[in-house]
Amino acid sequence: MMMMMTETMTPEMQTCMDVCMDCHKMCMETMTHCMSKGSQHMDKSMMSMMRDCSEMCMMCMNMMMSGSEFMERTCMLCAEMCDRTAMACEMMSDDAKMMECAAACRKCAESCRSMQMMPA
Repeated sequence: MMMMMTETMTPEMQTCMDVCMDCHKMCMETMTHCMSKGSQHMDKSMMSMMRDCSEMCMMCMNMMMSGSEFMERTCMLCAEMCDRTAMACEMMSDDAKMMECAAACRKCAESCRSMQMMPA
């Protein structure tokens, strides 16, 4: 059953949506940053992971906006993907942009995990 966004949007959901949007944008910016440095800076699996993380953040936002019954499970998957992306980014600790992306991913994972307590 779908819920109307204006009727069910809690401050926690809005915060999570904002953090998901920030993570989405940061992953996209970081991919662009890495592409500008050349293929030696990021392999295909890392590029794929960042793209997937970015897309998952958007899907998570969409599920929250629509009040989907799958919101909680989507948020949990988003948290897992963000954690893995953060770990991969942290392996390049000498790159400030990668560390900025890792921080955004960690923040998103934490916020998405908090949605586990929210009613669908």
